[in-house]
Amino acid sequence: MTKRTIYAQPLGLLRGSAFNDGVFRNIAGGDIYFSALKIIRRDQKEIIEQIISVSELDDFLARQPDHIRQELETLVANITRARETIDLRSAPSLDPGSPLIQGVLNVTPDSFSDGGVYIDPEKSIAHALHMIGAGADIIDIGGESTKPGALPVSIEVEKERVIPVIKALSEKNIPISIDSRNADVMKEAICAGADIINDVSALSHDPDSIKIAKETKVPVILMHALGPPETMQNNPVYENVLLDIYDYLESRINFCIEAGIPRNRIIVDPGIGFGKTIDHNLQIISNLALFHGLGVPVLVGVSRKSFIGKITGESMAENRLAGSLAAAMVCLEQGAQIIRVHDVMQTRQVVAVLQSVSSGKVTF
Repeated sequence: MTKRTIYAQPLGLLRGSAFNDGVFRNIAGGDIYFSALKIIRRDQKEIIEQIISVSELDDFLARQPDHIRQELETLVANITRARETIDLRSAPSLDPGSPLIQGVLNVTPDSFSDGGVYIDPEKSIAHALHMIGAGADIIDIGGESTKPGALPVSIEVEKERVIPVIKALSEKNIPISIDSRNADVMKEAICAGADIINDVSALSHDPDSIKIAKETKVPVILMHALGPPETMQNNPVYENVLLDIYDYLESRINFCIEAGIPRNRIIVDPGIGFGKTIDHNLQIISNLALFHGLGVPVLVGVSRKSFIGKITGESMAENRLAGSLAAAMVCLEQGAQIIRVHDVMQTRQVVAVLQSVSSGKVTF
């Protein structure tokens, strides 16, 4: 994996309908604006940071050597460019210009938060419909737990869990993402009506998954994880957690593009809790705006995760709603385009209030 040497992180973020172009620039066509950029230079010995205001940015770029200027101009263009509509095969297109909510549907007996609750197809279908009614834009269906320490299940078991649910929901034109690392599951799920591939391994676990993504022409969510679920929490170590994750996601984006998957069908997820300590997770959340430099929609999943329990002392995942909403709000205020959650209604209220406060209009 090639490590880049220069990065740009938007700073001085504000939410609003419009600001003076000379002082603020927009993030990804949404309603978040930035007033400065942190320019991060990385070499083998050190990391150097420099903060440049938007009002000084053009002059700063003009003074840089050609190769540095061109790289920074590409990063700025990636940060500011409006994200394209996410086109789905069997459901309405999704506009990442406003935050989207991805509702979690674990059809497994051992997921960290709600394992076993929705293993019965009738219950899982009913819960999916409840989440849609509460404001979910996407239902994310998974048949294999990827919590820390989880062991893999067979392909057949995974398909037996998810395919009946996908078939039932696809008949109602509900946008569905299949949460799987396995190409055979992806393929059958898409045939059954799934619209998006959500792979915690960023299409690296199964060598055939890139072919499925290319042939089916569905959007893909590329997530960062430091190893497989069985071992990812065994003393995770990074040179620099933010820049290492950025480099990995950029390498997977390039891998997809080189394979024939266009950038407008790619979404990234920094993978909160997947091979990260609590400090790693907090660094990612507080610096999430860095990942807009990748030029694709950013998805983040903080809902009910263990880092919230470690901060608050709450051992029961289902009792971490307030912490989940607080973390989601931090991500939304940095321009996250998709939030993956268990508690859809409450998260939709957070989104509605944030948007209404910034616009002065009721948006719910």
